[in-house]
Amino acid sequence: MSEQETDTQPQDIQESLEILNRVPRLGGPIGRLANGLDRLLLWLAVIALVGLSLTVLLQVASRLFLPITLSWTEELTRYLFIYMVALGAGVVQHRNRHVNVELFHGWLGFRGRAAYLTLISAITLVFTVMVLPNAWQFAQIGAFQTSPTLRIPMLYIFLSSVVLFGALLLYSLIGLAEGIIAIARGERIDTARQEAL
Repeated sequence: MSEQETDTQPQDIQESLEILNRVPRLGGPIGRLANGLDRLLLWLAVIALVGLSLTVLLQVASRLFLPITLSWTEELTRYLFIYMVALGAGVVQHRNRHVNVELFHGWLGFRGRAAYLTLISAITLVFTVMVLPNAWQFAQIGAFQTSPTLRIPMLYIFLSSVVLFGALLLYSLIGLAEGIIAIARGERIDTARQEAL
């Protein structure tokens, strides 16, 4: 096998896994706003991940080296994990990185991929519109409770469900717009994008 063939194999595999990402993103001010929101949510999710890791390390260190264990570390770890998932879910949806079974994506043409993403975004939109009011009611229950060890009002913890479904709602609207625009404009964008690469 030549060196050129081995260099192209990982690229071919990556392109085959990113078939759904070939539908172009929104441009203009809305596209820049979506990209800025992506970066903000990812930074917040990374901060939650780093905080989670440091809290777990502190918990392990306290069990090994201190005569007492810090009981609040387990609770904080749980809350940071919840927020990490809530903050990252919308970005993962926007970048088409959710776990899925790609049985037929490679067979779809450009408009087929755009229609598929439009359908997924529409289903997600309907689901989040149905769930979001209940998530808000659930969060309001936490206004009368505090966490056992940290004494944080549970409203802030339960708001993670509102953040999760709010982000999914916003990104499903963006995905719906991207899919509809791609269907309307057709293969010309896909060809121009491939020539630019």
